[in-house]
Amino acid sequence: MALKNSVTGEVRRSYNITELEDAARLMRGYDLVALNAAGSGHAGGTLSIMDITAALYLRVANHDPQNPDWADRDRVIWSTGHKAPSLYLGLAFAGFSPIEDVVLLRKLGSPYQGHPHWLKLEGVEASTGSLGQGLSIAVGIALAGRLNGKNYKTFCIMGDGEQQEGQVWEAAMAASHHGLDNLVAIVDCNRLQIDGPVAEVMNVEPLEDKYRSFGWDVRRIDGHNMQQVVEALEAARDHQGKPLVLLADTVKGKGVSFMENVAGWHGKTPNAEELKKGLEELGVAHRIPVEVLLEKARNYQGAIDRKLHHKMPEFNHDYWWNRALNMKVKMEPTRKGFGQALAEHGDDERVVCLGLDISGSITISDFYAGKPERKNRWLSMGIAEQSATSVAAGLAREGKLPVFGTYATFAAARNLDQIRTSICYGEFNVMIAGAHGGVSVGPDGATHQALEDLFAMCGLPNMSVVVPCDSVETRKATSHLLLQHKGPKYLRFAREATPVVTDDKTPFVFGRANVIRLRKPGDSFLDAFETMLESKYEDEGEDLTIIACGPMVPEAMRAAWILKREFGYETRVLNMHTLKPIDEMAIIWAAKQTGVILTAEEHQIGALAWRVSNVITSSPVLYGQPVITGAIGVKDRFGDSGAPWELIKEFEVSAEHIAHKAVELVDLKKNHRVTVAEDLLTSSHRCS
Repeated sequence: MALKNSVTGEVRRSYNITELEDAARLMRGYDLVALNAAGSGHAGGTLSIMDITAALYLRVANHDPQNPDWADRDRVIWSTGHKAPSLYLGLAFAGFSPIEDVVLLRKLGSPYQGHPHWLKLEGVEASTGSLGQGLSIAVGIALAGRLNGKNYKTFCIMGDGEQQEGQVWEAAMAASHHGLDNLVAIVDCNRLQIDGPVAEVMNVEPLEDKYRSFGWDVRRIDGHNMQQVVEALEAARDHQGKPLVLLADTVKGKGVSFMENVAGWHGKTPNAEELKKGLEELGVAHRIPVEVLLEKARNYQGAIDRKLHHKMPEFNHDYWWNRALNMKVKMEPTRKGFGQALAEHGDDERVVCLGLDISGSITISDFYAGKPERKNRWLSMGIAEQSATSVAAGLAREGKLPVFGTYATFAAARNLDQIRTSICYGEFNVMIAGAHGGVSVGPDGATHQALEDLFAMCGLPNMSVVVPCDSVETRKATSHLLLQHKGPKYLRFAREATPVVTDDKTPFVFGRANVIRLRKPGDSFLDAFETMLESKYEDEGEDLTIIACGPMVPEAMRAAWILKREFGYETRVLNMHTLKPIDEMAIIWAAKQTGVILTAEEHQIGALAWRVSNVITSSPVLYGQPVITGAIGVKDRFGDSGAPWELIKEFEVSAEHIAHKAVELVDLKKNHRVTVAEDLLTSSHRCS
């Protein structure tokens, strides 16, 4: 029994095996349409799990779409959160939401986030996305069910690559220890992950033996044989004595020939031609109103575009990147500079790179690409950030130069204790790449957007932190940190293509800020500015200073252009690429000479702003001198799915927002001067 009326106990609808097979096929078709409309997502895994999704949501799990919070419902936890479209389609086909709305997948403000968020969509039981956490959540829910005297079952869906996360086994141990026979784990064994076959990235087999050794009952099934799937899930409902795990053998990309068993389709979506072919192969092309759905997605996007436009401060001209007739700039992902530096310096036998399953995306695999002689110094660690962090410490202890990286939110948060104790406490020479930092992962959503990582990294004793502004500076920073800087170091860079605002001649000195000044706007944005070390800069009497790091440096430069053209203000831009140790004298002199300091960071406000404010408030040079300060950054909130440049507008960290705030601060400065002059004049009259 699945779809029930929670009031009367009657079954709202039952599905036989043939109907479930048909529903799964149709769900796969809608999945392809939603992924095509989104332009990003995970085709391979969403297709491999769909038969199990159909069986669970349409026949086996007890739930009521008219009463999503029914206390006696079964719970389904999607630990493998990147397969969210499968979850959304399971809910939609069960009646929790309109099927056509799933086409709003990964769009700004949509409840269909890149990874599921239970506060945004009814029927979602938990917010997931960081792999390995769902089974622990499921253990907690199963324990609560026992404490509350409930008979519901808790199902937890995981991937086989996900079994590389140590937390999975901590949860497995707890489930057995507490005898949670109301818990059923389902492992989608499609045998592929981002970096390739699971067996090659980090072998997890034999899973049957491992789970049995942890005190679980185990059953292996064909995850695409609907009869087997239904029988196994229905038997699991009556299972007693121990927690149960179903190991479902599946095919990544199931149902679409050119996607099947191809690792490259893990995080890829179909284009228009591939969508058409995929729907034809599934036999559902005539049953899905593709153009109607895509038009719905376009209309929604149009409304979002208009909303964001109204959020932007308005000026007399359009200054957005590459929209004006002049001031053109090259766009390139900062991560490319990281890979280029590793490729350049990888012949040093001390350098060892650790792969954490998104190696190509963050370009760490450029270390060995085309250089097979380096492959023995490439160590695949799988999806296991905590272990890899301490492994890196061990390598450093023996004189190696270890480098590891992943999404910044996983490279600096999930493994924070290991960084603190294994690396920083011992001052080990480990380089950590916080890749895809800030909002650059856009549609993946809040779970993958690192907006807090710099708080943690800057707060660790012995840790150095560098946030380069573009791909060229990333290459220089990587080279310096790798071979010249000794000690723990964190390098944060983005995934999205951002403006290239430096070149080979631009100075980069660790711990020393650069001054950037707008000289003469012209055809080239880069050539319109002059950049020099702050220590060599002479005060030019600017109206204000903008201190920025990372991708906010180009935004600060664009703000300087807006301020000059619209208001005649001269702006000193400080590229504070080294966040720790921060260039205190550059901040002090900028505050003393301009009187207005505005910080800009693609992060929760504070990683840069609070460090700058601390320098200003603790410097004797500035005692008694008025300094007006302001901050641009993310305002104490989690992220959201949406295109990266949409999120720059949504979070109000664009050049337009910087310029708008700068005008406000400069006005305060002018008003303060007027007030002081009036006070002096009044005082003079009284004395006479």
